[in-house]
Amino acid sequence: MIDIKAFREDPDRFVRGAAEKQMSVDFDRLSTLDEQRRAVLIELEQKRAEQNRLGKESGPRIGKLKGQLKSASEGDRAELLKALVDLEATPVRLKSEIAALEQVLAEIEPTWYAILLTVPQPPAADVPRGKGSDDNIEVRRWNPAGFDNGVPFAQSRGFAPKTHQELVRSLGLVDFERGVKMSGTRHYVLTGMGMRLHQAILRYALDFMADQRGFQPIGVPVIVREECMIGTGFFPAGREQAYHLEESKRGSNHDLFLTGTGEVGLMGLHADEIIPIDALPLKYVTLSTCFRREAGAAGKDTAGLYRIHQFDKVEQVVVCKADDAQSRAWHATMLESVEMILQSLDLPYRLLQCCTGDLGVKNEDMIDVECWMPGRGDGGAYGETHSASRLGDYQCRRLNLRYKDEQGRMTHAYALNNTVVASPRILIPLLEMHQNADGSVTIPVPLRCHMGGRERIEAR
Repeated sequence: MIDIKAFREDPDRFVRGAAEKQMSVDFDRLSTLDEQRRAVLIELEQKRAEQNRLGKESGPRIGKLKGQLKSASEGDRAELLKALVDLEATPVRLKSEIAALEQVLAEIEPTWYAILLTVPQPPAADVPRGKGSDDNIEVRRWNPAGFDNGVPFAQSRGFAPKTHQELVRSLGLVDFERGVKMSGTRHYVLTGMGMRLHQAILRYALDFMADQRGFQPIGVPVIVREECMIGTGFFPAGREQAYHLEESKRGSNHDLFLTGTGEVGLMGLHADEIIPIDALPLKYVTLSTCFRREAGAAGKDTAGLYRIHQFDKVEQVVVCKADDAQSRAWHATMLESVEMILQSLDLPYRLLQCCTGDLGVKNEDMIDVECWMPGRGDGGAYGETHSASRLGDYQCRRLNLRYKDEQGRMTHAYALNNTVVASPRILIPLLEMHQNADGSVTIPVPLRCHMGGRERIEAR
């Protein structure tokens, strides 16, 4: 959520930001409601202050007037009685006026808040302007020794590559048919060495982040209340992507939602908390099952393991001081962790700076990591496997996650998040890049300790 004070001071910044992200927000209505709300709040504050003052003063004044009445002349009595009636009636009048103003506020605030939640975080000033993913800019790429994705795979490796779909079938790693039988399209069953490879890369990534990068492992719920989804910025814009559990229809006082990333749980941990400044930065990593409806993705990457409804992900989150330089430094560190993992697995990749039109509601900056998939498209193509985002104070403001700065001022922290590894999508480049001419797949060295020491997955 944006800082409403910042919006009042410079509304054009937020109007531009929404336009650059190609998001529609009723800013005129927001401004009108905000002005009305502020006017009501000011009047309410004045009425309540008067109510408090009278509460302290009226008792003695009423007692004084009643005392004067006992000895008042007939001519003064009527005037004293009127003053007493007016004084006794004033609290009743104020109570009624305050109740009326509270009712007006109750009518304004839900719409005001609903529109405020739709205002996106403006892109950082140095994010390239663009309409969509076609306008993203390549930052750098990396290939393992002896491999060049600028030439056909067969030229680099000496044989034509199989797609991951062909490999998982021939090696007995995935059963798509039974997954669909049980749960419908975009579901799958990991079998045998496929399940072990899936678990191996997740464990490797989690251990790497904990042991080598100093992140604290945390296990978080993947079923959360709506306020967690709103607080982390996934609602209202991404509501159609979440699986909804209508617990309220079963007698509960709240519905629940399946999370699409461990980020929701990691950030929700400290909602409505004040973090000690010396505890910052918080560096968390989690391994969780994720669920996405993939609404609107019909016909896009529907075959295989690329776009599925359920997967597992190692996610990293950083909560740091409200400092742009610190946020940018952590962004670079997060990406460095991903690059170290991918290079250790000999997986070619590239980094893409996302343009304004490809940023989400909550992101002020985002870098995507795409791995080379030899079986993708016609002759191989990059496919997104990771995404690292800077969110400024957008998420922490919605979650009311704060700290006291060095001057003792209450400040909303900054947040960042990044995919360390998501599987089984990462299995696509891993299997396709490490396949051999005989149909087997070489297991990358860092994963072998989690695979019983095996070096290869052999064809059946």
